[in-house]
Amino acid sequence: MLHPSYTDLMKVVNSEVEEGETPVVNSRYSIVLATAKRARQIIAGEEPLVDAKGKKPLSIAVEELNKGKIKIMSEDASAEE
Repeated sequence: MLHPSYTDLMKVVNSEVEEGETPVVNSRYSIVLATAKRARQIIAGEEPLVDAKGKKPLSIAVEELNKGKIKIMSEDASAEE
């Protein structure tokens, strides 16, 4: 079992969304894509934002997301930047 759960990760990602607004993440698939992308960045040499000692890149990415160190942006927000 994945700890934290997908539901917990979705709550963390959507925690800054105001009541009535569209959530940033609507599915587990979005969580999987975001963590996989971050894991590839770590493999490519980017510095982890949490303690990475003895952990695999995907575990690091999940922990970063859970602690709010990385953000998933909606398509609208990423298009504006």
